[in-house]
Amino acid sequence: MDKINLYDLGLNERYIQEASMYEKDLYIARVSAQYKDMYKIITENGEILAEISGKLNYSSKSAIDYPAVGDWILVDRIIGENGNAIIHHILSRKSYFERKVAGARSDSQIVAANIDTVFICMSLNNDFNIRRLERYISIAWDSMATPMVVLTKADLCKDIESKVLEVQSVAIGIDILVTSSVLEDGYLAIKKYIKSGKTIAFIGSSGVGKSTLINKLIGNETLKTNSIRNDDKGKHTTTHRELILVPDGGVVIDTPGMRELGIINADLDKSFSDIEEIAKRCKFSDCRHENEPKCAVKEAIEEGLLDIERLENYKKLQRELKYSGLNSKQLEKEKINEMFGSMGAMKEAQKLIKSKNKRRR
Repeated sequence: MDKINLYDLGLNERYIQEASMYEKDLYIARVSAQYKDMYKIITENGEILAEISGKLNYSSKSAIDYPAVGDWILVDRIIGENGNAIIHHILSRKSYFERKVAGARSDSQIVAANIDTVFICMSLNNDFNIRRLERYISIAWDSMATPMVVLTKADLCKDIESKVLEVQSVAIGIDILVTSSVLEDGYLAIKKYIKSGKTIAFIGSSGVGKSTLINKLIGNETLKTNSIRNDDKGKHTTTHRELILVPDGGVVIDTPGMRELGIINADLDKSFSDIEEIAKRCKFSDCRHENEPKCAVKEAIEEGLLDIERLENYKKLQRELKYSGLNSKQLEKEKINEMFGSMGAMKEAQKLIKSKNKRRR
């Protein structure tokens, strides 16, 4: 049996050094798939099944304490002939894409770990949604990986140039790639980013063509795909996260389409750097960009330099971050504070009232 070079999968000296701090009879492996109570892992001898140890299960307080696809782990065996491997430790993550679990709960879920680049996929048909893209970019920057926007299904778009311009207005400092799975060379734009030792996570809504692109990269139909529906949207097929080796080197992670992308953490400073920069010119440091005087952000909107919908989405994401993890009493307190606006604006209003009263006297 040919040995698998784990360095091709992203193993480096940092993980090896950390692994040396634990028991000597454990082996390094990487999680390639995650099921309910079972994992598929890649060892130097190939892919085998694994489960977590009782100690690791007992010490895990939340979902992010459990292994995730892309994690480097320490296991008790590298051959599965005598039963499943046991996962004893998770090595420190250098990056991870995290989202809030669907529904009202505030728990978080790791979509992919130890990634170098996040490919945010959005199709150039009816799925095209700039506001959703802003949300993905905010979370991607927070993951500590490098985000890139991959526009798929270019063959279905009649005006690619205008769509790219829209994306450029919100994807500040981010590379944008245009692809098509129908055209023979339509996926070559992303191929140069897949390199030995690098991990790329494909993120996006259901049916945008992530699995189709990955099939092109690996050279076969490993991942199931479906044709688009009558409403011009793709059919969702990926049901679980999966790490896949690319024959020419490198690793890609396919993820299920996300109908909800709740925020636990996000980097709004980077994803909305244009608004943050304009806001520095506002009169008040705590300006909410609503009714405050001398608001540079409002002026930028009036002058056509900033899209009002982008500002509203920015505020929406700010509120989500503020409310994330708060209990009912804390939520109520924050909402009351919002109702009364910024302290700077309140003080300014009080000054104006006093000034008018003096003039009346």
